[in-house]
Amino acid sequence: MTGLTKTRINLSLLALALGGFGIGSTEFVAMGLLPNLAEDLLPELYRANEQAALGQAGWLISAYALGVVVGAPTIAALSARFPRKTLLLWLLAAFTVGTIASAVLPSFGLVLAARFIAGLPHGAYFGIAALVAASLIGKEKRGQGVAIVLSGLTIANVIGVPLITLLGQTTSWRVAYLVVAAIFAATFLAVWAVLPAQPGDPTATMKRELAAFSRLQVWLALLIGAVGFGGFFAVYSYVAPVVTEVTRLDESFVPIALVCIGIGMTIGNLIGGRAADHNIMGTVFACFGLFVVSMLVFAMFSSTVVGLLIGLFLVGGAASALSPAIQTRLMDVAGDSQTLAAAVNHASLNLGNSLGAYLGGVTIAAGYGYLSPTWVGLLLCVPGILLAIFSLGLERRRPISRPSDVVAELITPE
Repeated sequence: MTGLTKTRINLSLLALALGGFGIGSTEFVAMGLLPNLAEDLLPELYRANEQAALGQAGWLISAYALGVVVGAPTIAALSARFPRKTLLLWLLAAFTVGTIASAVLPSFGLVLAARFIAGLPHGAYFGIAALVAASLIGKEKRGQGVAIVLSGLTIANVIGVPLITLLGQTTSWRVAYLVVAAIFAATFLAVWAVLPAQPGDPTATMKRELAAFSRLQVWLALLIGAVGFGGFFAVYSYVAPVVTEVTRLDESFVPIALVCIGIGMTIGNLIGGRAADHNIMGTVFACFGLFVVSMLVFAMFSSTVVGLLIGLFLVGGAASALSPAIQTRLMDVAGDSQTLAAAVNHASLNLGNSLGAYLGGVTIAAGYGYLSPTWVGLLLCVPGILLAIFSLGLERRRPISRPSDVVAELITPE
């Protein structure tokens, strides 16, 4: 964009990534605090059947994910014309309010509803932020632009989630969510202060945005992301009980396990962003191969500390490397529906979040043990690989039509 110094661009990217940091914190802190949530919000069930209570508490993770699934396409389709900075500020305000509600509401049912509401702005924020990042650094580096925005989410898993989890364990899970709300408030101020004004897409209409869903390749990309992240969240959602019940470590080790996942996610995100700029589908296949290896390592060796940490590192790396590839793939296959394409990626990933957390909770509640979600994740790799093969074969027979020049200009520096 014209008239912007390198410092202003870097500060803008940092502000966008800070939003990702807040989103990573609000989405993932529940994993480490799941026993605390179950004990506080479902006290009678927790005393009678701890596994059943943990399985039901996993619905809080699913509720947030379903909020993302509903909010991403809805908000993106309705708001494509809106100025992007203004839209980002409204989304950050919604995050702040929804997270405060999650922290202060008294019952499981109300907190469940608050988590759903808090998830609504998630996909739209990442989608709009990805388009803004691409406009700041250049269309040819879209994958890296997506990775920059997502880096806040992955770094949250290295620093924010473990520290906030530890705070929640030593004080209250409600205090933890209030801290997350403060992060969103700080992001609001940062975006307001440094992000340059950006117009929306003046040619966008709801009909044009929703037209993306008429494309088979869009659905294939969404399904690939959903099953891939379903496997990841089947493992991630139940890290805390695996640490304490399978590896037989103290609760205080849970933040260390989360740091290990976060490091894997951070490295995977950076590698995945660069790899997607060179070969999108090759990156997708490589990620699923790493998923298979990581799930097997985790399932077979998590009874040991070394096996636990290596398995979590690999699972986090595979999942995070997949996200920029799916995001970039959606931008390619969605035609002129770029705002929707950028947002619905996170709907598909959080559909996987909901699916993985739910299926993992079902297997645990059924008495198959705390490692049973890992085998669920491994099985989900099969349809993911088959869908990717079908998508690639379809592309070779019917080449993908790229976005129109008008839309392309919206994600290219002036």
